[in-house]
Amino acid sequence: MSIIKILILKGGMNEEHLVSLSSAKEVKKAIIELGYKCQSIIVDPKNFKSKIKNYKFDVCFNALHGTFGEDGKVQKILYDKKIKFTHSGIKASKLAFNKHLTKKKLTNKKVILPNYKYIKKRLINKKILEKFLLENGEFIIKPVSSGSSYGIKIISSLKQINIFLDLINKKKSIYKNHKDFLLEKKIQGKELTVAVINEKAKSKAIAVTEILSKNKFFDYNAKYTNGKSKHILPAKIPKRIYKLCLKQSKMIHDKFKCKGVTRSDFIYDNINNRLYFLEINTQPGLTKISLVPEQLKYFKKSFNQIINELILSASQSK
Repeated sequence: MSIIKILILKGGMNEEHLVSLSSAKEVKKAIIELGYKCQSIIVDPKNFKSKIKNYKFDVCFNALHGTFGEDGKVQKILYDKKIKFTHSGIKASKLAFNKHLTKKKLTNKKVILPNYKYIKKRLINKKILEKFLLENGEFIIKPVSSGSSYGIKIISSLKQINIFLDLINKKKSIYKNHKDFLLEKKIQGKELTVAVINEKAKSKAIAVTEILSKNKFFDYNAKYTNGKSKHILPAKIPKRIYKLCLKQSKMIHDKFKCKGVTRSDFIYDNINNRLYFLEINTQPGLTKISLVPEQLKYFKKSFNQIINELILSASQSK
């Protein structure tokens, strides 16, 4: 099929709206340079299903992040309407976006996970948080379904527990749209990430980057603010751990049946020499300071090349 026109999906009306706009800007620039015709639309989940039929295009480039864009919802709408689209499909997107489902899928798969507890927001109380702190020490609390490290809080004291409980119960809380949470033991060590791409129907793990954040961890601010983090590529870690990062990233990408490009995050506990898997992202950022484009450049693959491959792969899908 000769591709004539690409429709870029951006926005999404969620906490990652601005990140999506930045990704879409870089994607559109690449698509134009590749010689394709394209247009982009701001996606509103409320009317997308009816609105999409008004556009004529060959492939939909999904530049959305967060809820609706990477949780399987937009993928189902596109699939049901027989529209070809980039990145992962319905099941892979839903599985990867839900951190609890991800962990359940990987239990007993030779992947080490930090100790965690899944809990409904309505059941979160002081007693439960204090018990988890006592048993695990410093821990992280985060929404089950959210990206870009949005809403993550580090808890290391009773005072911080009280602050979090006050925040979560506010009517205008940043957590108002989140019903499920994870409590996860905070592992001290090196933050690592690996991009995996599909080449000719086969997946390949690209490289391992170590992230040095000026904040307490690689949070939303550090991810999308220039100068807030430093990337060491390739990561300066033992060869065995480096190879293990690549191996596990590819294994998880394949096991979840992901397509296009993903990014897997790890923590390397260099004191105890243990590698912990954190999560996989099926819609990694494609902004100027994002990790995936940086790894592709290191791999001697241009940003335009991967965008073209995503489009061609989508156009050839059944």
